[in-house]
Amino acid sequence: MDDNNTAELNQSYTSVEVNSPSATFFFMKRTIDIIGAIVGLILSSPIFLVISIFYAFGENKGPVLFTQQRVGRSGKMFKIYKFRSMVVDADKRLKENKVLYQKYIKNNYKLEPEEDPRITKLGQYIRKTSIDEIPQFINLLKGDMSLIGPRPVVEEELLEYGNKKMLFVSVKPGLTGYWQVSGRSSVGYPERVNLELYYVYNQSIRMDSRIFILTFLTVFSKRGAF
Repeated sequence: MDDNNTAELNQSYTSVEVNSPSATFFFMKRTIDIIGAIVGLILSSPIFLVISIFYAFGENKGPVLFTQQRVGRSGKMFKIYKFRSMVVDADKRLKENKVLYQKYIKNNYKLEPEEDPRITKLGQYIRKTSIDEIPQFINLLKGDMSLIGPRPVVEEELLEYGNKKMLFVSVKPGLTGYWQVSGRSSVGYPERVNLELYYVYNQSIRMDSRIFILTFLTVFSKRGAF
């Protein structure tokens, strides 16, 4: 994150009140989410087909989609959808290796691809290209998520937000957001907390538009994706 963004971020925390968007903002945001989800699912349908074939006949047979409980708006848990990039018993395999599991937690809930025993060969590719996130258009359509917002976390990660966790869950989580376009997985805690809360403090159609454009640049550059 550059010095200008850091200055803006520090300035935002001097404000007593969070930016409270109008009803028009929320109406426009939900409308865009629905349209975006429908268009996204239609355009990505060939990818669903290709990945389904890979997992039906490839070396790692199993479900095409991976689901996991994530924290949504107001702390409500929901099931997030991704293309499966891991072996079927991924969580069990990780937790059985206590040393690796502790490293996973200390490393901002991430492991390097080459040391992560859960990721398949296909999974490494779809993660690098962010293809694994495509099924979240289903979450957008259902209303669990928005196109733009803080990234939904697993329940354990809420501890990273300390006394600001209620502020973090005061908005709907997003398919992409300020953290993703600021470095994504290369930016860990506690800086990630500041980036996510910066969006909460400054959410607007203008900011959403900026993040949307920057997301394409981030995806194409594959910056922070692993």
